[in-house]
Amino acid sequence: MAKGSSDILFDRADRRSETAKINSERAVAELRYGRPVLLRFETGTVAVLALDCVAPDDLRRFRGSGPDRVSLYLTAYRARSLGLSTLGPVALAIGAADFETVSRLAYGTKAASDVEWRPAPEWSCLADLASLALLLPAFLCRQALPGDPAFAGCLSLGADELREAMAHEARFSEIARTRVPLRDVTAETRFVIFRGGLAQRDQLAIVVGEPDVSRPVPVRIHSSCITGDLFASLKCDCGDQLREGLQLIAQRGGGVLLYLDQEGRGTGLAAKMRAYGLQHAGFDTIDADAELGFEADGRRYGAAVSMLRALGIGAVELLTNNPAKIAALEAAGIEVRARTAVLGAITAENRNYLVTKTRRGGHLLDWPAIAANHG
Repeated sequence: MAKGSSDILFDRADRRSETAKINSERAVAELRYGRPVLLRFETGTVAVLALDCVAPDDLRRFRGSGPDRVSLYLTAYRARSLGLSTLGPVALAIGAADFETVSRLAYGTKAASDVEWRPAPEWSCLADLASLALLLPAFLCRQALPGDPAFAGCLSLGADELREAMAHEARFSEIARTRVPLRDVTAETRFVIFRGGLAQRDQLAIVVGEPDVSRPVPVRIHSSCITGDLFASLKCDCGDQLREGLQLIAQRGGGVLLYLDQEGRGTGLAAKMRAYGLQHAGFDTIDADAELGFEADGRRYGAAVSMLRALGIGAVELLTNNPAKIAALEAAGIEVRARTAVLGAITAENRNYLVTKTRRGGHLLDWPAIAANHG
């Protein structure tokens, strides 16, 4: 039977979407290896190089014979930390500045703010590319003319392709399931592994007991925190929340804990450690991330929505202090029938973190009481 025109259009759209995802994932790999990527805009093609992955010699080669053609892309968060008045991303003219100076402009705490710059809203998608690659959002940029031998063989990615890949609904499929007994959780627990989304990451759902999906299911959405969850860091309450969440689910007779690969509120482990260094220098968690070019919280919850749907869960009792998680589920059609707070111990080391998370991050906790608590 011949295909109808609507089937042909669907196939074309599906192929276009798949091509956009493939090219975006390849661009991520190229940038992490320290190689340039050609990013196509309506106004022309720009060669971009992730500053996070290069050395001084790479900057020299990227400049070639035209140092005045290279600029440094920074997000609005980093630009404002430099004292630049902007609502969007910027391009800094770096001229012949050496690698140390450029790096200081990108993420240093003692960078000069008297630099020539311009608004660069057309390059805003670079922040998405950095997020996918788990890199600092600082890129060396240079106009690339057709046939430029300096970029022969470099991957080419359309800005529209990247936008399409980012907007594509995250779809995750179950690939493995097995019983894993846990200390201090008497109910049977099963680990269910899902794979999907851009870069085909694996995500984990811990199913406790036998959740009754005909009623609101107790659910905790927990972002990975290797320092708190695994090593019991005193700087946060994540490990406490992980264990408390599992206990609350077990007490309710069953439910699900989604353990998402979103270290450092979505910035990645390396950026998180950089932010920790800034916190030791006196920055709070939000200002530390802004110094590195990040928004206050870059986590996304499309994977959580897809996993809940795959588990047959349409209504939840959400175990959280974070209203952003409630909003994300409700926007995707998952009903949040109730919310239960998940609390950790307040210590001298995490008190400022908790106050910042509540006072500036909007988490649903009593920050004056936390600030007054002496642990």
